[in-house]
Amino acid sequence: MSCDLTLGRLEPCKDAVGGLKAVYFINYGEMDGLTYDITDTDAIDELFGAATTSDVYKYDLKGTSTLDETITSSRENGTTFVEQVLTLSLKKRDVASHKELMVMAHGRPHIVVEDNNGTAWLVGVEHGAELTGTTSTGAALGDFNGYQLTLTASEKKPANAILGAVAGDPFAGMTNQPASVVAGV
Repeated sequence: MSCDLTLGRLEPCKDAVGGLKAVYFINYGEMDGLTYDITDTDAIDELFGAATTSDVYKYDLKGTSTLDETITSSRENGTTFVEQVLTLSLKKRDVASHKELMVMAHGRPHIVVEDNNGTAWLVGVEHGAELTGTTSTGAALGDFNGYQLTLTASEKKPANAILGAVAGDPFAGMTNQPASVVAGV
């Protein structure tokens, strides 16, 4: 692998927006058909095999949720890795969410992050993501009531783009669809 640069970057148009629209959780190890684009190993064509029984679990977002990635290189160790940090603010505490978040904390899900530009990114592709967070309710009637969650993945590369994703359906371009997309109630 060469370490020489191969591409420049022009100043882009101002046609993008920030923010996240939804996240989709996939149980660790259930991406049984993961294939990368033949011309770009930073992009993904497929997540699921033809006979998948894998479900994905959709969480709608609005507000202050973010995805940040930090690239860390060590000259001394000769290593480079990317820490992917997904911060979610989920409003309203409830018993069902308490239980599901504890299940998530015990596992290490893969996460598809849909941004407000209609682009989908796969976080935790190899190692999954670890959950930490708090559940809280404020002192005053207008204070926050809900969950502040952080999901952290350490990977070799930044989050992979999912090819063919469209706004509202990150799996649109895939030949093999998940068994079902389980939306919240």
